[in-house]
Amino acid sequence: MLAQTTMTSKGQTTIPKEIRDRLGLQPQDKLNFSLLSDGTVIMRAKKGSIKSVYGMLHQADRLVISIEEMQRP
Repeated sequence: MLAQTTMTSKGQTTIPKEIRDRLGLQPQDKLNFSLLSDGTVIMRAKKGSIKSVYGMLHQADRLVISIEEMQRP
């Protein structure tokens, strides 16, 4: 796939929608850029870490139980 974009005077650019969709990119996603010796730029969507989902399922009124308690019949 080939896509073209224009860089603004502030160094900003928009990733074309087709590429955003194919990579599953969302606002606030992090992107890593690598510059190869021949001038090729590789852009990769940074994979989320467990830290990025920490607390996502937290419910203040939910009872905290151990794994052993969960495994009891």
